[in-house]
Amino acid sequence: MTGSLFKGNFWSSDILSNIGYDSIIQHLNNGRKNCKEFEDFLKERASIEEKYGKDLLNLSRKKPCGQSEINTLKRALDVFKQQVDNVAQYHIQLAQTLREEARKMEEFREKQKLQRKKTELTMDAAHKQKSLQFKKTMDAKKNYEQKCRDKDDAELAVHRNANVVNPKQQEKLFVKLATSKTAVEDSDKAYMQHVNTLDKVREEWQSEHIKACEVLEAQECERINFFRNALWLHVNQLSQQCVTSDSMYEEVRKSLEMCSIEKDIEYFVNQRKTGQTPPAPIVYENFYCPQKNTAPPGKATGPNLGRRGPLPVPSIPDDPDYSLIDNYSLIYQ
Repeated sequence: MTGSLFKGNFWSSDILSNIGYDSIIQHLNNGRKNCKEFEDFLKERASIEEKYGKDLLNLSRKKPCGQSEINTLKRALDVFKQQVDNVAQYHIQLAQTLREEARKMEEFREKQKLQRKKTELTMDAAHKQKSLQFKKTMDAKKNYEQKCRDKDDAELAVHRNANVVNPKQQEKLFVKLATSKTAVEDSDKAYMQHVNTLDKVREEWQSEHIKACEVLEAQECERINFFRNALWLHVNQLSQQCVTSDSMYEEVRKSLEMCSIEKDIEYFVNQRKTGQTPPAPIVYENFYCPQKNTAPPGKATGPNLGRRGPLPVPSIPDDPDYSLIDNYSLIYQ
């Protein structure tokens, strides 16, 4: 920081001009505006981070994601959901951090505003005094010049009327000349006093201008440094967020490395198996000749599931078990 660039480069040859000071003030006002824009940017980014974090949190906690998985893959999914939850929480924390940085930027802007206020008030007073004294000096000069012209006219009138016999008229001209000379002397003194006063005012204004330049340049150096550091810190926070998120996702990758396809298949079989004997083939069953039931070649026969025994042999007519009803036989003739 040089501290001397402003005071050596913001002057004007016109004593009434404040263009140098105005240019510095405009630049510093733009700087305050730039800080405000970055402050608003941080606040908006914080809102985005907070919304993203909350949405991600709701997604992690409310949306099913492989909830019926088992064994090692289930454990990996549990780690995944937990780490997504952690990432969401980190985004919400980042939002709070960004709001804190925005608050610091706002405090810095207000601090510089108060610091500048005293300098601006002093310079405004110096500019007004300079302008007022310049006007008084120019009015005194104008009056002095007019008195000089009046004296010259009075002298010319005396010379023109040197041969006039009328003594009263000559006396009147001499009185006017004497009066004009006195007026010239008085106006000359007043003019010189105003010029001297203006020079003192100019020196005071010049001294205040130099002080203001030094103060304002120091402020601008401070502002640039603060803004630069704030931006640096911001991108570091974003980088840290990426690093932290990656470390959380690394836990998921480690869990996935422990996932075993064979173990998950074996676990499912052990937990949900229903038996090791398949069903026997269904064989053909002859309604009348169950003894002829055969299984297809190469197939084992199943149990005899006949619903009734062999057909009975009809009795002979004289069998005591044979019955006649009104000489009518039940045997087909």
